[in-house]
This record gives sequence, structure tokens and C-alpha cells, in this order.
Amino acid sequence: MPVLNDVSHVRQAVESILAQDYAGPVEVLIALGPSIDGTTELVEDLASRDERIRVLDNEVGSTPAGLNLGIRAARFPVVVRVDSHSMLPVDYTRIAVDALARTGADNVGGLMDAKGETPFERAVALAYTTKVGLGGSAFHVGGAEGPAETVYLGVFRRDALERVGLFDETVKRGQDWELNRRLRETGGTVWFTPSLAVTYRPRSSVERLARQMFSTGLWRGELARRFPSANGIRYFIPPLMVVGVVLGTLLGIGGIVQAALGASPWLLLGFAIPLVYALFVVVATLAYARGAGPGVASRFLVVLPCIHVAWGAGFVLGYLSLARNIASHTGR
Repeated sequence: MPVLNDVSHVRQAVESILAQDYAGPVEVLIALGPSIDGTTELVEDLASRDERIRVLDNEVGSTPAGLNLGIRAARFPVVVRVDSHSMLPVDYTRIAVDALARTGADNVGGLMDAKGETPFERAVALAYTTKVGLGGSAFHVGGAEGPAETVYLGVFRRDALERVGLFDETVKRGQDWELNRRLRETGGTVWFTPSLAVTYRPRSSVERLARQMFSTGLWRGELARRFPSANGIRYFIPPLMVVGVVLGTLLGIGGIVQAALGASPWLLLGFAIPLVYALFVVVATLAYARGAGPGVASRFLVVLPCIHVAWGAGFVLGYLSLARNIASHTGR
């Protein structure tokens, strides 16, 4: 489990690992990045209380660097990837290892079961689990058991990870998708099973959500540029929407200028694009969030465009080969 400045969630995540009903030997490897919010002290305290926990110093601080550090230090043939925002159900490891043996897959994973506590978090969780939010991947919205493009987190055969050279540390986000691509290209199988559902705690504010989505979109754009034939059309919808809304708004402003100068304001038609998108957000909210109560629904109206705009804008910049440059300035 890579950890960086996440003191609010680490304890629950670690406790869910230690509570697994798996019968075999288990070790917990925490790749700790340079944190300033009390995470370091918390993790060290957890390790002092349970000999199964080992803390590894992840000086780089990135997720893929932490994952590789843990894989190299691991003693056992199965690697269970855990996120500090996630909580494993008690039977997670047992079901996943059984699925590895049953299917012969290199990686087995399931659903990211987003659950919020506040109305805003619940709105984010709802957006994650609808096709209008994050695009409808099986690990978000569910589906039938079987081979998949990618899965949430993952339970791996260690020798499969070594076969493909571990995680690509130049990919700061989306490293799971990129690794699973290499597993599949080298003859391995990535297996999705809905019987594995990991509770995930969404971001708790617009700012944190926007930062997460921008970073995710940035690296998704970088991956789309690197591997153009391996990307579905759904990845390009948010960036096309962002470009369309920006261009439509600029054209509409041009129409206002035309009107002020006494010319025919035909450019005002550009405002139709952002208006259509706004109508889409309202209709999506009525379709998916109305039954969740007014508190969640009102926040869904903000969450949905936050996800789309931040992710889409990040994708455009990443696709233009700016991912590494922006990440170097932001530390992400």
C-alpha cells in the first residue's frame, strides 16, 4: 500500500487488511512517501503494534514507485494491491486467491464500491458508479465475471509482475491500466469478478475532487498519446466536451461583440454548446440523483461538471505531451 499525506484514512485501510480471513501467511508492506500531516507517525505506530506490518521508505513519493518498492520487498507469491482510501471486505484476499487459481489469470480484481459519508461525498460516489460520471467501466458500474481490460486495484501473481517489469514509474496516474495492458500483451489474463468489491472513500471537497480528476485526466491523456490504438472512444468524450464548451463560449462572446458593433450576431449560436451541456447535467441529475435526496442531488449538479471539466482539461494537456512537465511543477 503506497501512502502519502493520508492520515485520515490509513488506519481503516490497514485494519481492513489485518482483518482478512485468508488462511495463509500475510505481510503488510506500507510504502511511505515523505508526509507532513502525521501519516508518518501513524504508520510507524501501527507497525510497532503488529509484526506483520513493515514500513518501506518511498523517497520518490509517487504511487508506482511505492508499488514497485513493495513488490520487490515482498516475500510471498501473491501481491495484493491496496489503496489508502480503500477498505477491503474480510473475504477479499481469500476470494481473489481462489479466483487466481481457478482462472489462471495474472491479475484478479473487482469493483470500486465508492461510499461517501457527507452529501458531497455521496454525490461523488454516485457519479463514480454511473455511466455519465466516469464512463461506465465494469469496475465502476459492475458487470459479468470474465476477462477485462483493467480492474480496480488487483491481486497479482508476483511472477507475472516480474515478467512485465513491474509498474512503469514514469506513469504517475493510470499505472494500473498501463500495467494490465502489458500483462495482456504478453499473453496474460486480467480477470474481473463482481464478487470482489472494495469500499472506496471519495474526495470530500470540490477542490480535492478537481485536483484528483485533473491529475487523472492528465495522465490518461498521456497514455492515450503513447498507446493510441489501446483506447476506447469513451476516453475522448470529456476532452471533446471541454473543447466544445470553450469554443462555443468564445464564439458566443464574439456574438455579443457583433451585436454591440451593430453587426448580425450570428456567433451567438456558439452559446448553444454550453447550454446543451448544462441541459445534459440537469437531465443526468434528474435521472440518477433525484432519488438520493435534495442534498445529494444539489451537489451532483456540481460534482458532475467538476469531474468532466477537470478530467477533460487534464486529458487535453496530457495528450499534448504536457503531463510530465505539469507533474514536475505540482509534485503529482
